[in-house]
Amino acid sequence: MRMHWEDLPTATRDAVAARTGPIYAASTADGGLNSEIAATLDTRAGRIFVKGLRRDHPRVWTQKREATINPYVAPLAPRLLWTIEVDEWNLLGFEHLDGRPADYRPGTNDLPLVAEAIITLSTVRAPADIELKQIEQRLADYVDNPDDAALLRGDTLLHTDWTPDNVLIVNDAARVIDWAWPTRGAAWIDAACWVVWLVAAGHTPADAELWAAKTPAWATATARALDVFATAQKRLWASIAADSPEVPWKQSLAAAAEQWASYRRR
Repeated sequence: MRMHWEDLPTATRDAVAARTGPIYAASTADGGLNSEIAATLDTRAGRIFVKGLRRDHPRVWTQKREATINPYVAPLAPRLLWTIEVDEWNLLGFEHLDGRPADYRPGTNDLPLVAEAIITLSTVRAPADIELKQIEQRLADYVDNPDDAALLRGDTLLHTDWTPDNVLIVNDAARVIDWAWPTRGAAWIDAACWVVWLVAAGHTPADAELWAAKTPAWATATARALDVFATAQKRLWASIAADSPEVPWKQSLAAAAEQWASYRRR
């Protein structure tokens, strides 16, 4: 459950203020699902964004992974300013981005900006000295056999979660936030993940693939690899939707993934 800044212990807030100077105001973020605390702070040094989890939270490792990966993805991602562990909390402080979520609907001016961000990211090699999940591991339950899984392998650093809330339009550029799940895999996979979100936003699968094809890495994927990935996405989102039948956006993504997989089968 999302908490407000004022809900944190006084000692925790004081530890942040020791880094930022006086904190004049705080507003809780609406989007995002991974953080217990996510807030914009108005400080003497300007605005910063803070996200965090309790140190005993089962996903606190995602905080540490996001901090470790940040130097490799900035400036596409907001720059990490500091990490604090105090009392029961692990907190990350980032530069504040004054932007809005990307609009994926057909015809918007945001689509080329998002494609440019995916192009930039597809050139970033996954750091060898950081332990990352491989995409075939993350999708192991949704791929039929090891030969199919091998089609997804690669050494590119992937984001994989292209919800519009994770793509902020800032000064006519797309910035990518929430790096809790960095993954190693083939360079075309982020574009393929974007396809499902585009279909959910109203694109046909054919048009969504045309947008994905604007990223050079897309051309490196074989038809078989795209078929395997589309099927895996259909199965993944069907599972997510089945666990949350009351959540409309999960049902929408499951329907979009099914549309794309059906298009690939035809």
